[in-house]
Amino acid sequence: MTVLVSTTSPRPEKRRSHASREASRAGGRRVLPHLVLVGLILYFALPFWWLIVASTKDQATLFSGDTSPLWFGKFNLIDNIQLLFTYSNGLYWHWLGNSFLYALTGGIGATVISVLAGYGFAQYRFAGRTPFFALVLGSVMVPATALVIPMFVMFSATHLTNTMWAVILPSMLNPFGVYLMRVYTQDAIPDEMIDAARMDGAGELRIFFRVALPLLRPALVTVLLLSVVGTWNNYFLPLVMFSNPNLFPVTVGLGALQTQAGVNTGGQSLWTIVIVGALVSVIPLIIAFLTLQKYWQGGLSLGSVK
Repeated sequence: MTVLVSTTSPRPEKRRSHASREASRAGGRRVLPHLVLVGLILYFALPFWWLIVASTKDQATLFSGDTSPLWFGKFNLIDNIQLLFTYSNGLYWHWLGNSFLYALTGGIGATVISVLAGYGFAQYRFAGRTPFFALVLGSVMVPATALVIPMFVMFSATHLTNTMWAVILPSMLNPFGVYLMRVYTQDAIPDEMIDAARMDGAGELRIFFRVALPLLRPALVTVLLLSVVGTWNNYFLPLVMFSNPNLFPVTVGLGALQTQAGVNTGGQSLWTIVIVGALVSVIPLIIAFLTLQKYWQGGLSLGSVK
C-alpha cells in the first residue's frame, strides 16, 4: 500500500495572519512612546518658542492682542536688541558680564573640588570616610534656598556681603558633584590600573593627572555644566547678598526690571527689555550644551584593562 505524504506546510494562511497580528501589536506598542515623547517635546519647547516670538514684538503689539501670542507680528527683533543693550548706558552688558564671572569661577571651582573629593572618596581608605560621605549625601537633600539666610549671616559677620565672593564661594560647593564623581570614579577607573601604575613607580599626583583624570573627562564635563548652569540660573542667593545693582547677575537684574515694569515706572518699554534680555541670557547656555555634548559619554575605560 502506498502512503502519500504531503510536503506542504499546514495552514500557511493562519500563520501569516498570526504574524501580521503580532506585527501590528508591536507597531502599536511603539507608537505610544513616540506620542508621549512628542508631547513632552512640545511641552518643553512651547515656552521657549513663545519667548522667541515675543522678543520680535514691541510693547504695544505684545499686549494689544492683534496677533497670535505664538506667532510673529511686526518683526522688531533688531530694534529690541538695541533697546536692551542701550538701556541705562548698557547696564545689561554689566549684568551679563557678572553672570559670566560668577558662573565660570563658581563652576570651575566646584568642578575642581568635586573631582578631588570624589576621587579621594573612591580611591583612598581613611578614618571617617563613611560618615563624611554620608554627610555629603545628606547635604544633597537640603534645598539650597534653605541655606541662603545662614550663609548671609556668616558672610555679613565677615563683611563679605555685597561683594562678588558672596556668590562665588557658595557656588563652589556642589555635594551632588562630589557624589557623581565618586560613583563614576569607582566604575571608570579599575583598581588594577591604579595598582599597575603604582608598581611602575608613579606617584599619587602623577597617577591622578596621567591615569585617572583623562578617564574622568565625561563626568568632569557633566559636573562643570551642571555647576555653571546652576550658578547662572541662581536667583535667590545674589538677591539676598547684593544691594548694589552693579553686582547683579542677569537673573536678578531682569527680576528688578520686571518689578519696575509691573508698576509701569519710567514710561519705557521695560517688558520688551525683560523678554529680550531673557532670550539673550539663554543663548550662552545653549551654546555650552551644544559644544560640550560630545563629551557626555560614559564607560570609556570599561574593559580597558587587559
